[in-house]
Amino acid sequence: MYALSYFIVNLFKIAEAIIMIQLSDRLNAMEESATIAMSRKSRELKAQGIDVISLSLGEPDFHTPEFIKEAANQALVDNYTTYTPVPGYDDLRESISAKFLRDNNLKYDKDQIVVSTGAKQSIANVVLSIVNNGDEVLIPAPFWVSYIEIVKVAEGTPVIVNAGIESDFKITPEQLEQSITPRTKMMIFSTPCNPTGSVYSREELRALADVIVKHPNLVVICDEIYEHINFTDAKASLAEFDDVYEQVVTVNGVSKAWAMTGWRLGYIGASKQIASACSKVQGQFTSAPSSISQRAAKAAVDADPIVLKDMISAFKSRRELVLNALREIDGVQVNVPEGAFYVFPDVSSFYGKSFNGTVIKDGNELTMYLLNEANVALVTGEAFGDKDCIRISYAASEETLTEAMKRVKNALEKLK
Repeated sequence: MYALSYFIVNLFKIAEAIIMIQLSDRLNAMEESATIAMSRKSRELKAQGIDVISLSLGEPDFHTPEFIKEAANQALVDNYTTYTPVPGYDDLRESISAKFLRDNNLKYDKDQIVVSTGAKQSIANVVLSIVNNGDEVLIPAPFWVSYIEIVKVAEGTPVIVNAGIESDFKITPEQLEQSITPRTKMMIFSTPCNPTGSVYSREELRALADVIVKHPNLVVICDEIYEHINFTDAKASLAEFDDVYEQVVTVNGVSKAWAMTGWRLGYIGASKQIASACSKVQGQFTSAPSSISQRAAKAAVDADPIVLKDMISAFKSRRELVLNALREIDGVQVNVPEGAFYVFPDVSSFYGKSFNGTVIKDGNELTMYLLNEANVALVTGEAFGDKDCIRISYAASEETLTEAMKRVKNALEKLK
């Protein structure tokens, strides 16, 4: 009996060794999100009892406003618990249409709007609807980490257009024109930008539009998820310009300004052709987002953005705190981000320096050094397309930010 059991156990071990699941090429080509990876590492250290301050995730530390939660509760009472139309409830899309006109001077009819499970899915829907194998997609750098990976899933070819700190991380019309080839199908960028906080002015967007209009087959995704967290007086959307309106897809959502990251709801405004295509893609992947999230989102987009003024004021105050702290550190170069809740300092002067036998070769090693030495979790700029920088999220209390920046300063000053 023992011999038989021993044989069976070993047979299973042999079978396990033989069976190896072959994962897809598209998965193997995909990088893990650097922000999620750093957040995971910081959670692991916290679980070990280490006092880690995480400034890695782009998530507001505010709670969802009460009137939005009340709308969600009422939706449950009213039994909004069944499937919804794939592009979203009609009345929600009508509210988003009104919001686009009110806040952005953009006229999108209900049929031009598709509501999705977060702005990330909104972007993926557009890319999967338009990009073919080998099509080139222009991505100004620094960029949000998921843009490249979404393009790769669609078998497109990411083409990076670099913009450094000296230009406030914004590309020029000349750079755009020089990057366009016969294979160029799309461009994806954000304003206000994650990770830099840069905001394109109306004049700068008009100059880009002058290039875009010369290439009628070029589709541009303009990611405006940080729209309301904007410290400038000039707020503009690329789709405002009639001559490129049909070429532009405007992406937005409720995650950032309304502190609704967990509700997972984003949306697009686009030409009817693109909106219909995105609805078709979404119908086969996820259908519509949560019915309750949609009712909550309607309350958010119906609201006057003036209710956000205290939150925006708090973010602006935090920005100044972080910038002032960074300016006190020799070797750190900063610009002034005009929106979102990130600072993207150039820290390349620390590369090649060392402490206790640890040599800092690049931004990856610097962020790991700061995690281990300062117990502060940040994200390397290389993940966003700029190896000279790191991203600091100031979506945290002023007390937390003050302590974090003190730790960062002390750790950087040890590098010689």
